[in-house]
Amino acid sequence: MIKRFPLGSGWMIIAAFLFAMMNILVKNAATNLHMNEYELAFWRSLLPALTIFGATLVRKQTLKTPFFWGHMQRSLAGTTALLLAFYGLGHLPLATSVTLNYTSVVFIALLSIFWLKDKPSSKTWVALLMGLAGICLMLKPAFASDRLLDTLITLSGGIFTAFALLQVRELSLMGEPAWRIVFYFSAVATIVSAIAATWFGWSRLTSESLPYILGIGVTGLLAQLAMTHAYHVGKKFTVAALSYLTVVFSAIYGVIFVGEHIGWLEILGIMAVILAGIVSSVPDRKRVRR
Repeated sequence: MIKRFPLGSGWMIIAAFLFAMMNILVKNAATNLHMNEYELAFWRSLLPALTIFGATLVRKQTLKTPFFWGHMQRSLAGTTALLLAFYGLGHLPLATSVTLNYTSVVFIALLSIFWLKDKPSSKTWVALLMGLAGICLMLKPAFASDRLLDTLITLSGGIFTAFALLQVRELSLMGEPAWRIVFYFSAVATIVSAIAATWFGWSRLTSESLPYILGIGVTGLLAQLAMTHAYHVGKKFTVAALSYLTVVFSAIYGVIFVGEHIGWLEILGIMAVILAGIVSSVPDRKRVRR
């Protein structure tokens, strides 16, 4: 049995920081070097795919699976979510785009109710309504600007993220190890993004773009490993709550170093989405045996 201890949850702080760094690198590469989301997603996915493939050879494990089509559904949904998230990073303020991706908790609740026919608890309703209120607050400024389409495109990534996470749960319940799930997602994302980048055009590799490419791949891989380790040794609720530090780190960087302006409605919306995620992570109360 794996011993869980409070300090283990601190790995999520490291993961959140690394995810924020990856988002910052993606945004800077998109805005400063004009790299498109397809090639950025390719470099983000290539390193994890190669790393896990190499590890399976060293450990003499197998990538064969009886749930191939389940992996394809999860991977295609996850790839779509990744591309939409990277699109948002290139077209919206950093904190706004990252928060819109974290609305997946709202869509997970909706999919669980209408697709999986789960009976929602009062906690789920609170999180759902809070998350929907946050989305509405974030959409209102977009209606008054020219960012509505970009906001809706990025928001749709939360739907695909929710579907991908539900598929991850199903695959995990069927006994699939996390590393195999991550490999198929990374491999599919690499292939799909490579095809799309070839169609829309690759940016020329230069001494200026290479640090961004390596940084995106390394921070993405290390963040994934740190997050996995956090859930492995930490407390689930604490880890889930700390994951929202990615939004906080991204917002701080965007305001201080990029000079992005975030309106008070967007700030309230971001806070509502974060609270919705934390509430949804709280374990349901169980009757105590006497």
